[in-house]
Amino acid sequence: MSTVIRSLSVAPLDIPLRHPFGIAGGMQEIAHNLLVTVELTNGIRGYGEAAPFPAFNGETQANTQQAIEAVRSAIEGADVREWRAIAALLRDRISTSGSARCAIETAILDALTRHYRLPLYVFFGGAGHTLETDMTITTGTVEEAALATLDILERGIRQIKVKIGGSDLSHDLARITTIYALAPDAPLILDGNGGFTAEQMLELLGALSLQRIVPVLVEQPVAADDWAGLRQLVQWGGAPIAADETASSALNVLRIVQERAANVINIKLMKSGVVEALEIAAVARTAGLGLMIGGMVESILAMTMSAHFAAGLGGFRFVDLDTPLFLATNPFQGGFRLHGGTIELDHITAGHGVEPL
Repeated sequence: MSTVIRSLSVAPLDIPLRHPFGIAGGMQEIAHNLLVTVELTNGIRGYGEAAPFPAFNGETQANTQQAIEAVRSAIEGADVREWRAIAALLRDRISTSGSARCAIETAILDALTRHYRLPLYVFFGGAGHTLETDMTITTGTVEEAALATLDILERGIRQIKVKIGGSDLSHDLARITTIYALAPDAPLILDGNGGFTAEQMLELLGALSLQRIVPVLVEQPVAADDWAGLRQLVQWGGAPIAADETASSALNVLRIVQERAANVINIKLMKSGVVEALEIAAVARTAGLGLMIGGMVESILAMTMSAHFAAGLGGFRFVDLDTPLFLATNPFQGGFRLHGGTIELDHITAGHGVEPL
């Protein structure tokens, strides 16, 4: 059968960043990622990327590679047309390694849709083929935030996401007010990566409100397991609250719905794999929660896969697919095209459209 997987291979994918990518829990200077390749018996290859980020969830390049190697023998000989069954096997055997699951599932779906000459945004539903992304200002000094803001405006990107936390509130307040002064018309997303208590976040939002600065979204302000804090911020924060680290599985998103612990769900294929991300989107949509698509520190390969996912499903109000702009080199060809903040996919004719150079 031509759609059977002949081989699965995994190799390190180390990409330096232009500048360190800082979040509340730490920073990354090199993206220590992995490239997964599946080859079908007909010679077609599919590619997937794992982007572990230790400061986000403790996943590392080493333990992610071990997880991929652990399931290699079960994947080889499988048929990519049975992609949901393969994903169920991965969930059973390497449930704690979301980036490994993401890489393997991406490679399998890429091979499948290359075989049938179908772009992945069509495979996912064909709701659209364009998105508008924000660009992130990572943690750092007030001066660095000002320079990053000017760079974003020069690129023609309209929406700004600001990493906050990991320092005192006055520092975050100074950074945000500086950004707002330079880009008063840019919708602002504040991303705490779990670096605040609910009380601290309420204090920061109150100080911003006094200056008439209201973010369009506050992403994961408190720790992943601080359910009470999330509920408190949904009730009193005065801005929509997005769950990211908390929204790591479909089961967790169901609990978010039941406890009214967020207004928006940030879906990252790298957290849960592609198939569970489909389930997360279904739960969130059914409950009337907003959708956001994001990622770790990923190359054009994984970011393009996420763009296909979000554009194909449709209905994603918040899009954060900017990390290729932070990488000093690009080891791939193809992928989405970016004009200002607009991501375009309609030139891609099969799979996700990315291949190694």
